[in-house]
Amino acid sequence: MNAGTPRLIIALDYAEQTPAWRLIEQLDPSLCRLKIGKEMFTRFGPDFVRQAIQQGFDIFLDLKYHDIPNTVAAACDAAADLGVWMLNLHASGGRKMMEAAMNRLAQHQQAPLVIGVTILTALDDSDLVEIGYQGTAQANVNRLATLAADSGLNGVVCSPLEANALRQQHPESFLLVTPGIRAANDPKDDQIRKATPADAIKNGASHLVIGRPVTQAANPQQALMTIHQAVTQALPDQP
Repeated sequence: MNAGTPRLIIALDYAEQTPAWRLIEQLDPSLCRLKIGKEMFTRFGPDFVRQAIQQGFDIFLDLKYHDIPNTVAAACDAAADLGVWMLNLHASGGRKMMEAAMNRLAQHQQAPLVIGVTILTALDDSDLVEIGYQGTAQANVNRLATLAADSGLNGVVCSPLEANALRQQHPESFLLVTPGIRAANDPKDDQIRKATPADAIKNGASHLVIGRPVTQAANPQQALMTIHQAVTQALPDQP
């Protein structure tokens, strides 16, 4: 991956458009992409996505598709028509679902990247036992990441703590997108398996999803610049 490629994805989580646009206007699209998730997409619809793209931002549409193969393929097709840069789906939806999505997207000249959700970063080993998964979070992440790669996906979402093991198993071209990024002294919020930006990059992460440390900062652009600098210094090709 090119060292100049924006590694940071800012997670937008707003119930109203006005504060969202206020933040977007302070950010530099050469330093970050934007993530639009379920709440904002449900409230504001596809037009908000289109407008953000028109402002020069690459958009990660975080809707975590998980359904029968034809339904997921059609949803991915619709997301591609919006012009998003990246979308995601649950790897636990299975090989047929993931392959159907990739086959449908192959019809697009500029198809979005597709990454698989492995194990949500809000879950730990005890949560997985409760919902019937066998093995640790790391073991399940490894298994689902391999299934996603075998099904033709471009990468996976994983916690920064699992990135190192996954990077050893998959080539650099296989994207590792890591939420759960916090400064060392930040609260966990709803993220359990977290790490600092520099640690995530050193562990092999391709892109970092960052929310509150930027969106709730007194000066979001300065916070973005500080994190960007930490990430740049942590890149292996940097002195």
